[in-house]
Order: sequence, then structure tokens, then C-alpha cells
Amino acid sequence: RDGDVISIDIPARRLDVKLSQDELKDRRERWRPPRPELRGYLARYFRLVSGAEDGAVLL
Repeated sequence: RDGDVISIDIPARRLDVKLSQDELKDRRERWRPPRPELRGYLARYFRLVSGAEDGAVLL
């Protein structure tokens, strides 16, 4: 979020956010993945293709 303090350690290849464990847990519980914004053929494919268990058919 805006205003979070982030520590970057390039040699150690590490990125840390300065939050309490309770705040991290709360954010993880409330997080929802964003809906994909697809257009054109990819949107049609996303809407119409079935899973492998159904034969992966594109209608």
C-alpha cells in the first residue's frame, strides 16, 4: 500500500516490508486476485474454452 516502508537488499536479493505479522495476516485474508481484463480473441478463448477434464473444447 502507499506509505508502506520497504527495505531492499540487492546483494542478498531480498525485499522486506516493515509490517507486523498481524497486519500481514490481515492483508492476506482480505486480498482477492484482480479480474483479468481481456479483449479480442483472448477474451473469447477465456470465456468459451472448457477444461482438460471436458476435452479442452473451444466452442
